[in-house]
Amino acid sequence: MMRQFWTKLRNIGLACAVALAGASSLQPGSAHAEEQVTLATVAWIGYAPFYIAVEKNLFQKYGVKVALKDFEDPALIPAALQSGGIQGAMYTYDQVINLTANGNAFRVVMPIDYSNGADAVVALKSISSMADLKGKKVAYPFATCDNLLVSYGLQKAGLAEPDVEGLDTTPENVAAALVGGAAAGATYEPNVSKILKLDVNGGYHTIFTSASAPGLITDILYFSTDYISKNPKTVDAVIKGYIDGMAFMKEHPDEAYAIVAKYFSTTVDDVKEQAKGAYNIPVSEMAGYFTPHEDAKSLFTSGKLIADVLIKRGQIKAAPKIEDTFDAAFVSALVASK
Repeated sequence: MMRQFWTKLRNIGLACAVALAGASSLQPGSAHAEEQVTLATVAWIGYAPFYIAVEKNLFQKYGVKVALKDFEDPALIPAALQSGGIQGAMYTYDQVINLTANGNAFRVVMPIDYSNGADAVVALKSISSMADLKGKKVAYPFATCDNLLVSYGLQKAGLAEPDVEGLDTTPENVAAALVGGAAAGATYEPNVSKILKLDVNGGYHTIFTSASAPGLITDILYFSTDYISKNPKTVDAVIKGYIDGMAFMKEHPDEAYAIVAKYFSTTVDDVKEQAKGAYNIPVSEMAGYFTPHEDAKSLFTSGKLIADVLIKRGQIKAAPKIEDTFDAAFVSALVASK
């Protein structure tokens, strides 16, 4: 739930870790102090609690070192996970659906956020709706989450992807595709804001956003099943550090926004505006994502929507069992402890 990167790769590490012996498998401080966890990420406002937790050393008390590594192309994250170069990843749920359907063993351990307007289809001002895109060039990443937004928006307008001329690109290159002649494009913040400021081709505006499909683009934290089985304490520690990052944002919003602005190389006001388009899921709501219910704030519902799109696109042959895409034990333990 998809996310914009900066050109320069960042590796952000915590220098300190403390070994806390004698804790149970799901207790703070139970991870090995010498173990470092590297998580794949992209620069997305919904991941702000992770940036803050790294900056403020909030993982330290749980005995882990955490480093975040940006990927310019999110489609490369699975290969990095499989090679062992990184241990876990935060990205959108469609990536796990795709991996699981193609025989790979990865599990969501925590929902992070859902896009609530920060993913958008932007278009020339002469185009007023998704229906107007019929026969037009539309630039968006075929292998990442915004293809879901395009497909869903076209469906709502009575169209399908074959009704437009899709141009496969990366999230950050949608702007270049628009300048180069595409009528519309789909990407996410901060790309959307940059495109809306472009003074070319008469300017651009949004015609459809993720606010029309809450939960469709959900960001999650995931690991391989092998890593989870061998390192449950570490996984738990990562989750708890993130939760502390969320708490810090609530208690110290000004400092938190300043930290995120530094990571994004932008202004605090810019970050505050981006934050309106993402909803970080509180602990009290996390368990609901692992249970069946009708709205897209359930992996069962959003997973079916995602799988339908991926099947139509030929990216997967059949939908995976949703129960095979997540491990709810960590969130369940967290909720039970509250």
